[in-house]
Amino acid sequence: MKGFYSRKLHSLLGVIPLSLFFLEHLITNFSAVEGGPQGFKDSVAFLNSLPLVIVMETVLIWLPLLFHGVYGLYIAYQAKPNVGRFGNERNWRYTMQRVSGVITFVFVVWHIYETRVQVALGNVTHEQLGSVMHDIVMNPIFFVIYLISVVSASYHFANGIWSFLVSWGITRGPRSQRVSSYICMSMFAIVSIMFIASLFAFRGVEFDEASALLEVLKTV
Repeated sequence: MKGFYSRKLHSLLGVIPLSLFFLEHLITNFSAVEGGPQGFKDSVAFLNSLPLVIVMETVLIWLPLLFHGVYGLYIAYQAKPNVGRFGNERNWRYTMQRVSGVITFVFVVWHIYETRVQVALGNVTHEQLGSVMHDIVMNPIFFVIYLISVVSASYHFANGIWSFLVSWGITRGPRSQRVSSYICMSMFAIVSIMFIASLFAFRGVEFDEASALLEVLKTV
């Protein structure tokens, strides 16, 4: 029973509430594809207009993310991958879940520092986050890092749901696990495409123009 409840809590937080936050973040970013700078700005403004937003973020996002991320690193450290000896699908999923988890955690910490922390420090405003993202993804190295990271996060999210369904006894038989695998891997593909499309949208010249307009307004 050693670590049983910690692992169960880690698994549960990965689905509720972190998966919901992940999907919300996906929709917010994808608004840059559908609505450009104004669409993204409106999505960010809506989130920040929610009542008790600081309390909700702390309880439903930051604390669960801290536990899930730190304990996930501990799980990854304890992992004993054996894909070299037994290269079956489950062993590969076991290994990739842990590798993608480490990449995602490091990326999330960096991404939060580049966005939320800078807003908290007063270096940028919520309205400027679109232009901040534009500046980041226009750097070729950072753009590649973001591409790798969002695909890793998408896999960790989708495969994590599949693992959750198995470990919590929701999908017990081979057939139900196979069907859920098809669904979750399809979800992985869709989410990855949406995040990648968002990154390309942030590279658009209109986000650069939005940044220039904000600078002009500051000087007026």
